[in-house]
Amino acid sequence: MTQTLDKNVVKDTSVESFDPATMSVNNGLEYGTEQEGRSDHWEVRTQEQQYAILPDQPIQDKNRYGQQIDLVELTGQPAKRSMFINENPEVGSNPNRNKQHGFFFTADNCIGCHACEAACSEKNDNPAHLAFRSVGYVEGGSYPDYKRMNISMACNHCDNPVCLKGCPTRAYTKHVEYGAVLQDPETCFGCGYCTWVCPYNAPQLDPVKGQVSKCNMCVDRLEVGLKPACVSACVGNALDFGVIENTPENREQCKTEIPGFPTPEITQPNIRFQQTKTMPHEVTRTDSMPVKYHRDSKGNYKPVVDQKVGKAKSWNFSRLNSRENPLVLFTLFAQAAYGLFLIPFLGSLLGIEAFEIFVASDMFLPLAVLALVMTSFALLMSVTHLGKPMRFYRGFNNLRYSPMSREGFGLAMFSAGTGLTALFAIPSNKFVNELSVDWLGLNLTKFTAGLPLADLVTGAGIFAIIAGFCGLYYMNMCYQIKARPFWNHLQTATSFGGNALSLGTLFSAIVVLSTLAVIGVPEQVIIQASYAFGLTFVAGMFIEALGLIKHNADLNRNENEGGAAHYIQCTTFGKTYLFRNWLLGLNIVVATSLIGLHLIGFNEISLVLIGLILGLVNFFTAAMGRALFYILVIPTTMPGAFFWKNKKFEEHARDIGLADNPATGVAPLAH
Repeated sequence: MTQTLDKNVVKDTSVESFDPATMSVNNGLEYGTEQEGRSDHWEVRTQEQQYAILPDQPIQDKNRYGQQIDLVELTGQPAKRSMFINENPEVGSNPNRNKQHGFFFTADNCIGCHACEAACSEKNDNPAHLAFRSVGYVEGGSYPDYKRMNISMACNHCDNPVCLKGCPTRAYTKHVEYGAVLQDPETCFGCGYCTWVCPYNAPQLDPVKGQVSKCNMCVDRLEVGLKPACVSACVGNALDFGVIENTPENREQCKTEIPGFPTPEITQPNIRFQQTKTMPHEVTRTDSMPVKYHRDSKGNYKPVVDQKVGKAKSWNFSRLNSRENPLVLFTLFAQAAYGLFLIPFLGSLLGIEAFEIFVASDMFLPLAVLALVMTSFALLMSVTHLGKPMRFYRGFNNLRYSPMSREGFGLAMFSAGTGLTALFAIPSNKFVNELSVDWLGLNLTKFTAGLPLADLVTGAGIFAIIAGFCGLYYMNMCYQIKARPFWNHLQTATSFGGNALSLGTLFSAIVVLSTLAVIGVPEQVIIQASYAFGLTFVAGMFIEALGLIKHNADLNRNENEGGAAHYIQCTTFGKTYLFRNWLLGLNIVVATSLIGLHLIGFNEISLVLIGLILGLVNFFTAAMGRALFYILVIPTTMPGAFFWKNKKFEEHARDIGLADNPATGVAPLAH
């Protein structure tokens, strides 16, 4: 069948289009006329459609969180400041460039076509394994009333950007212009901490390049009056963009939450939603995360545990080996090094005779050096975890906000303190002095005569203890993350503190007790030291056990992602979890019994040998627990789709070799 056109019908060639770069409307005949003030941040295509243009609407004074929308008024910074996009010094022509902008997502309209993903990846030239914007979904109900709701999500350029505060390198900046939270991949050294603290999967760690990148709000397009690429590409008119709190045309809602979206209380995100279609009381995720969402009496959907893997308990020892192994070694050795140095030095300060004798002996110098070596090894492990290890020095850039920066600085100062302690102890060390005289002909005491060496050693040791405590405190604060409820608990602190005492006792007791035995101190002094070590060892394990009991009790009642992680702990790793807990409990009982036998005069050599075995078992127990700590955590993330951010698919792809095909989007385990 052929169709003919009526010759009397004249095709309208005067289709109205808008060139944001010239801020002019034309009829297709005058297009291309340049006007003064044109900005070339973005090469604007001809015939740019109206839906891609940022509207100029009335602006509210404050958003719903009480934050000023006009960011110039909030910060007092210049209103006409260049963003130096692509090193371009021009100032954009957008009249609302200093107002907080945000995305508006209409869940009712999203058809899950992934056009927004494709447009974003194309504009940012992303590899297959990264997506700044991704589309996931939740679904529920039963046939024939089965419903699915898609969710398109990228960076929300929050009022309280936890990524900015957490980043140790200061790679993040929240700009007055558009309120955009921008990240510089070239400043980043690939620690991935921002990916931990963000509840929305926004920062993307590239394991190939070893650095993080994320959505940049398409500020180059905004500067010339265009909406972001993802919004312009949306087929279903689900995504919109503009000054925050402005409800787009033909929309009746401006909500801050929809099913599957983490609580906005964490970061105060600049995204608003409409979702009017009724969803079932309970909706599930299609990815591997054991979380579903239940509607409460107020109509809000809250996360609950979804028992996807049943209740059978398994070992899964092989899965304890993960890419977080360097962090397992880092935390354990740093905590053990602190306990190693703390116990004898503090015991000496408290006037315990056995420790006073040890600190005055030649072996205190090797102990201080051992603490320094162990801490250095721990810091080396943390560096090897970075995507770009040679940039480790940037980890101190954000001491103002980042607990990770403070953790690294505290441990570095602890290393400095133990190093100074060892340095000041050298002149008083008889063995080193004799060695120096025999080999070099130098008597070190001549160079240090008159110096208060004992006071210097004490001062350096006290500095090391304080610095180490600060380092371990901020090590704990690194994991008190609202986006990861499994970690955000007292148990993290009790585990770190308990391990510092119990593991520190293992290393310290070996050095101190062997020294006291060799130098021939009275047996009563050795018994005193053994008793002190036994009490410290039991105290460390008891502190850890109390935290585990509290953690288990709280998360058993918890229905959020922390409860889901605990569910995996009790099922997928259930036998390993129980085995670790039984070992810890057995260690506490046996060690406490040894202290009792100590008091009634049981054979000292036998007690020391049994204590050494208990210490080694405790090290194994601590390593097992720390591996579980990293593997089990479930973040408050957005629902995944078929492939993106679906760990089960990633595991499947690696198992069958599909990961070798770069088109699947599974990157090598390079980080």
